[in-house]
Order: sequence, then C-alpha cells, then structure tokens
Amino acid sequence: MSTPRDPFAKFSDWLSEATEKEPDNPTAVALATADASGAPSVRMVLLKGFDEKGFVFYTNLESRKGRELTENPRAALCFHWKSLARQVRVEGAVTPVSDEEADTYYASRARDSRIGAWASQQSRPMSGRFDLEKAVAKFAARYAIGDVPRPSYWSGFRIAAERLEFWTDKPFRLHERLIFEREGDGWRNETLFP
Repeated sequence: MSTPRDPFAKFSDWLSEATEKEPDNPTAVALATADASGAPSVRMVLLKGFDEKGFVFYTNLESRKGRELTENPRAALCFHWKSLARQVRVEGAVTPVSDEEADTYYASRARDSRIGAWASQQSRPMSGRFDLEKAVAKFAARYAIGDVPRPSYWSGFRIAAERLEFWTDKPFRLHERLIFEREGDGWRNETLFP
C-alpha cells in the first residue's frame, strides 16, 4: 500500500468516515495549550473547519485557552475516534482567524448560542448558576429584536499544522503510526514504531 503524500486529504477521508460511524460528535477534539511559563492544560473543543492553512476552532478570547494562546501561540490537537480505533494528532503555530471568518461562523450559530457568547464570562468564577441565567436573560432582552452581533472578545484560532500523526489501533499493540512533517512547501512522512 502506498503512503499518501497529502496529510489533509488523508485527514479529510478519516473525518468523513468518523462522521458516518462515530456515535458522538466526530469533530470533538482535545486541545492542548500552555501558558507563558509552559504549564500545560487540555480541554475538548469542536473543530469548525480545516484546510491546508490549518485547523480552526472558536472560543471566548478571555477564556483560559484564549489567554494561553495569546501568551504562547502554539498548540496541539488530538482527535480520537474510538469506533474506528483511530486517532490523529496535530501540532503547530496558532494565529487568530480574520474578523470576516469569525463573523461568518458566528452568524451561522443558533441564536441562543450567540446570546450565550455574550452571557458567559468563560473561565471566570460565578457564585451560582443563577449568575449565568440572569446574564442570558439580560442579553436575550437586549437582542430580542434583530441581529445578535459578535462580541469583540469572541473569535477563532487556526493551528497551522507542522506535524500530523495518524494512528491506527492494531492487535497486540502493534499499532500503525504514520507521521507527516512540514518540509519546505511539502511534507516528509515516515512510519514510527508503535
């Protein structure tokens, strides 16, 4: 079997299979970040797009992940599709998406999700659930009629893949690991021991 030369085509094929067979959200991905001192943290986000420029997700820029990505603009992703016994790891530099991209994605979200972006002071303490419910009511009243604009503190990030690893579970822990690393304008690939 020949090794593919384009990791994005391979990722697209795997994501298509996961979309058909994964019972939970196939775009859910673990995002690892680190603060300026190098202390790591990881959480799940949803992939909202990808192409040769990178992998895109959206968040509150004032959240912990938003602050960490501003301090240390490098990140890693790990997709795990248990039903397919596969995972994909992505590592690279992070840049903000354009305002136009953020506006377009934000406008595609459900109205209640757009209200939620205004209401949630993501990653900051609250005294109880009522704080959030009160904020939702406040912004739902403010934007009862017309458009719900994108808050300035809500946008997206793009991870420009420098390294991708495709992992397939095999019997007796003899897994398959194929990595792609950027090399000039192309990709170098090799197989690793499991």
